[in-house]
Amino acid sequence: MTEGLAVPDGVAWIGGAHPFDLHEAYLNFRSDIVLDAIPERALFRLSADSRYRLWINGAFVGRGPERSWPSSIAVDERWITGFLKLGMNRIAVQVYSPGYSHFAYVHRGACGLIGWLEVDGEEVLSTGAGWKVRRDTSWAARVDRVSIYGTGVEDQDLRLAEDWMETDASAWDAARVVQGAGGPIWQCLRSRATALPLEERHALDAPWQVRVGAAVSASEDPHADLRKVFSLSAPGRDPTLLPRGTSAIWIFDLGESRACLGGAELTAAGGERLLISYAEKLRDGDLLLPDPATYCRMRPTDRFTLRPGRQVVEGFTARGVRYLIFALEGGGVSPAPKFHARLPVTPVVEWPLPKREGILHGVAEMCRRTTLACLQDGFVDGVWRESSLWLGDAVAQDWALRAISDDPRPLLFTIDMAAEGVDSEGLLPSVLPGEVPAYAVTDYNFSWVELMDACATHPGIVEPEAVWQRHWGTLMRMLERMAAQQGPDGLLRNPPGRRLFLDWSPMSRAEPNLTLNLRYLHALRLAAGMAERVGRTADWAEEAGQLARALQGHRAADGWRESPDGEAASQLALALLILTGMVEGAEAEALADRITARSLNLDDGPLPGQPVLASPFMHHYLFLALQILGRRKDIQAIIAARWGRWVLEGRPTTPENWSIDFPDGSACHGFSAHPLGWL
Repeated sequence: MTEGLAVPDGVAWIGGAHPFDLHEAYLNFRSDIVLDAIPERALFRLSADSRYRLWINGAFVGRGPERSWPSSIAVDERWITGFLKLGMNRIAVQVYSPGYSHFAYVHRGACGLIGWLEVDGEEVLSTGAGWKVRRDTSWAARVDRVSIYGTGVEDQDLRLAEDWMETDASAWDAARVVQGAGGPIWQCLRSRATALPLEERHALDAPWQVRVGAAVSASEDPHADLRKVFSLSAPGRDPTLLPRGTSAIWIFDLGESRACLGGAELTAAGGERLLISYAEKLRDGDLLLPDPATYCRMRPTDRFTLRPGRQVVEGFTARGVRYLIFALEGGGVSPAPKFHARLPVTPVVEWPLPKREGILHGVAEMCRRTTLACLQDGFVDGVWRESSLWLGDAVAQDWALRAISDDPRPLLFTIDMAAEGVDSEGLLPSVLPGEVPAYAVTDYNFSWVELMDACATHPGIVEPEAVWQRHWGTLMRMLERMAAQQGPDGLLRNPPGRRLFLDWSPMSRAEPNLTLNLRYLHALRLAAGMAERVGRTADWAEEAGQLARALQGHRAADGWRESPDGEAASQLALALLILTGMVEGAEAEALADRITARSLNLDDGPLPGQPVLASPFMHHYLFLALQILGRRKDIQAIIAARWGRWVLEGRPTTPENWSIDFPDGSACHGFSAHPLGWL
């Protein structure tokens, strides 16, 4: 990552008064500072384990930090000059810690906050024992997780909430100093590597649908309650009065999938429940609510128990959504609700898209929207289901982003995060950051080599060699580990507990696997090219030649096989044969003909005599192979046919697969937007 951040003396990580306030903990931190003059420049640097929200003098400033490994926690730099005033200033920070690792954060058994404030060049405030802290017990600690990928459901009883940002905090506990700026839990601090997101607040005025029906008794599962309330309701008119025993559901369509936080201002008698939920797609014209019995265990519904009177309700964590759902239990009063959405936006300086004719213009716009939606603390795969930074996905996402921007930060962030998380055997993590051995993917190591090589052609990277030199040790260890996993036949075998490659297509995973070894061969040749360019000595070119000879065993009389004596080579494998130079001349052209014909046939299922269709993600490698042969017209024809089909269906963003009829299928996946780079 970037160099460690210089931290003033005395700045410390602080936590709650009780060291075991960990599980689903919301801690409120407060500190007051008196200023003798209105500042000309004020910079607040802060970070938290794992997420924070910041207010100054009652005004919301922002949330963070960037995803990090515990070995180098990202610090946000926020210019807060306009939030400060002459005299007393109140700094309020709420920190949330789930108490467990997930697909966007690695937790180390401690909840903490660190920060320091500089006003006109002078440090005037820093975290330490002088801060006050109190656990916010209005948030329930016994909640389910939203999904297998993320943090907990939010369940808040607003009758227990205090006006903690304004109340006198002198009787609160003194914050507990957990460690210095560097220590055993959080080793060091670094500056944020990606753009600090902006947050747009939008009023929601015209619901896509309103439903009315019976209320249900509350259970321990808000999402199950929502599904039941939904089943007992029917489309109706916006109610002005909600008697007890009734409920109303307001559904808003944001038009495309976005990272979003729903909120409401409404009146209650007290004790009513407001559910805020998130969904991404329709089925047969009706909203499809996630079913937690399916693969991803999705239950994206937060619950708020209301206090009497007028109040503003808003959760802590942004979710992914296209359809924002509010379900309100009646209390015999007129709620007069006003709904809003907070939409985090990562600022990117964009180039205008070139004008395209016909369907390709629609494809480019669809891919552009997807690419920008999947840009949060670097690349994320999809906004709704995961919002995780996957190492392999970044190959396609970087290709798309560079079509509209020369910002190299998401690419460099992915490279650095992967290198920082390398394990004791030299293998790279698949999720950044993440401790997810069930999702460890071997070919994502090769994706990292491709990302390193991509620095050489990135418009925003002046010295790619500096990036390579910084990570040369990691590159050598990883490829040495791969070499050790080759069998007597010279072919790579997958280590136990790891996946060969992560892809939705039904292609064979039998070993020794042609596709896996071709990805390895491609990585070796890229690494050899980097070594030659920086004057390093390596045997990777020789190893690539040996591997290419060993792969001849996958060639049969009637064509290439995914494994010796196994299934016929998939469409992806045929493309990799061209990309790695395993086939040339007339044979390469013949394989390109087969690749193109299969993609232009819009039947997504198995076809006799034709190779297994590659997923949208893996079509990136198909296009690389076709480009080598100068077949750009074929690339554009495939994009127009397959991605154009989505445009004609009215999809605003690119789905993760040709069909997403399965319940957890995502309608906005960043890796499927790579045609933006080809257009």
